[in-house]
Amino acid sequence: MSIEFSKKLTARETPIPGVVLYDLPVHGDNRGWFKENWQREKMVALGLPDFRPVQNNISFNEKAGTTRGIHAEPWDKFISVASGRIFGAWVDLRAGPSFGAVFTAELDASQAIFIPRGVGNAFQTLEDNTAYTYLVNDHWSADAQGQYTFLNLADETAAIGWPVPLEQAELSDKDKAHPRLADVVPMPPKKILVVGADGQLGKALRKLYDGDSSVEFAGRAEFDLGNEDCFTTRNWRNYSTIINAAAYTAVDTAETPDGRAAAWAVNVTAVARLARTAVDHDLTLVHVSSDYVFDGTREILTEDEPFSPLGVYGQTKAAGDAVVSVVPSHYIVRTSWVIGEGNNFVNTMASLAERGIAPSVVNDQTGRLSFTEDIAAGIRHLLQSGAPYGTYNLSNEGEPQTWADIAGDVYELVTGSRDGVKGVSTSEYFKGKDAAPRPMNSTLVLDKLRAAGFVPAASPGRLRDYLDNRTRS
Repeated sequence: MSIEFSKKLTARETPIPGVVLYDLPVHGDNRGWFKENWQREKMVALGLPDFRPVQNNISFNEKAGTTRGIHAEPWDKFISVASGRIFGAWVDLRAGPSFGAVFTAELDASQAIFIPRGVGNAFQTLEDNTAYTYLVNDHWSADAQGQYTFLNLADETAAIGWPVPLEQAELSDKDKAHPRLADVVPMPPKKILVVGADGQLGKALRKLYDGDSSVEFAGRAEFDLGNEDCFTTRNWRNYSTIINAAAYTAVDTAETPDGRAAAWAVNVTAVARLARTAVDHDLTLVHVSSDYVFDGTREILTEDEPFSPLGVYGQTKAAGDAVVSVVPSHYIVRTSWVIGEGNNFVNTMASLAERGIAPSVVNDQTGRLSFTEDIAAGIRHLLQSGAPYGTYNLSNEGEPQTWADIAGDVYELVTGSRDGVKGVSTSEYFKGKDAAPRPMNSTLVLDKLRAAGFVPAASPGRLRDYLDNRTRS
């Protein structure tokens, strides 16, 4: 069978999600032929994942009928034929709704196919002296071999129509002994690692992902961001995403010498380590930002406003954002006035209301609360929906309020009256105190998040629910 020359580079979807068959332009004359077997720029533009291959393997097969597979490996593969012709068979062995889906095709030198991690790959040579070549995006190791998933070539459920009957084909004894589909343990998805999992946002992510074995949680005891060994001893091949829920948030203490060093260590140095890990291992990095990266002089804050932090905390958060922005696959989730499980403004006001204490509360800083359950849900939505990478503002919906307005709402919900709250200016509240400067306006524009398909809950209803749950607890 002769090779078809001068095809247009095209991509064709298959019944297996993520498996894409490509026609390759092959240029030939009386001397032979030439093709661009892997051309990153053109193929990425066509939709091929930028899977960053690190190893190129060639399988030479002397006789027609040589049959290899079905092996699902813990990496992605880009497969083509250098000489001869094959019958390829692919079976989805990943956990999920497409488990067991089958696709077959004959490939010559003018075709290639992309096979994602966890899809079983097999082929049978149709000509003598067939050379089968493939790029992979991880290095083979004995440890990785233990993560393979296999399927028997003769599985009745897959019912692959091998051109050369298996009893006449050349097979290895190992391939003959592989299990039927009913006995295959599906390859699990890559994991999401949540670091800083014991803080307010980390606790909300734990609740949201409760029961999901593909999400792993690590507090400081399990993953110390200040310890470089935590980054070098973990097998990052098994992960797809890191969610960074850790941060140094002691705004006033950050202005002291010790606090400044601690803030930079957690909010910048550790974030740089996470970013390097994400780049090296092609991971998605989710990072939580703050309204404190701005000076608050603008009435509303969009994602693309230039940084203008007032204090050390804001400076470290802005520096962390800049570091994360160079990671190809990243989400920076910018929040304001975070409320979750633990010490926070709403809990403090509720406690004061219950004890009959009348507080003075700042009435010239404006913004919206961000409840951690909505931040967590927004992060999950961005990851699951495949929203474009970049920065997203994420607070709760509702009219902007001052801290005094919110305190009044808390008092009214707890005691039935707002009268216990006295509004004061920022300068008056912090007079005679060592305090970091605060942005006067923290109202985040949510249009980009809504366009991505996520609408956070309205703040008044979320506040009511939060206080009801607090009372019951």
